[in-house]
Amino acid sequence: MILKRLKVNSGLVEQTNCYIVQDEETKEAMVIDPGGESDKIVEMLNILEANLKYIYLTHCHGDHIGALKALKDTKGGKILIHRSDIEGLYNKDISLTDYIGIQDIRLEADSRVDDGDAIHIGKLEFKVIHTPGHTAGGSCLYSESEKLLFSGDTLFHGTWGRTDLPTSNFQDIMKSIITKLLILPEDTIVYPGHGKSTMIEEEKPIYLELQPREE
Repeated sequence: MILKRLKVNSGLVEQTNCYIVQDEETKEAMVIDPGGESDKIVEMLNILEANLKYIYLTHCHGDHIGALKALKDTKGGKILIHRSDIEGLYNKDISLTDYIGIQDIRLEADSRVDDGDAIHIGKLEFKVIHTPGHTAGGSCLYSESEKLLFSGDTLFHGTWGRTDLPTSNFQDIMKSIITKLLILPEDTIVYPGHGKSTMIEEEKPIYLELQPREE
């Protein structure tokens, strides 16, 4: 597997992590969270001679979809997002595009994904994990064979995603992290939507301390 992380400017002070995963043999690729700077993403896809199969959105916020239309128009690829975040692709009150100063995306997803769905890029398989909390349709992508998780804005190094935004909920994000992500193997590498990567084993102590308060 080839994995590239691009730190793109998305209208926020903090850059967004956009990821490209590619199957080396077939050249099939998936872009995860094209938050901005479509030219930078397209350039890397061209360098990789990638056949863009999917554009996966971990959630619908503007800082994760800012380059979506330009990328789709240039390289194609099917847009995938959890069905509970579909509305955010055309409702700026949910995507918060006005807040970060970008135009409304107003694109329809090509496919709606659900918890447990499998996405294939060449011989690579990624499992969809629905993790509501930051948004109602927030989701993560997990590869068992590669021992990695793309966590969007659900799980970060040392903290979790904001829960003071439309469709967000603190209890939901805690439940998502504790019951769906912390059960993954401890050596799973976590690639979040912002900031540096971490591992499940590094994050567990934080939530084990919080867990009794949720019971």
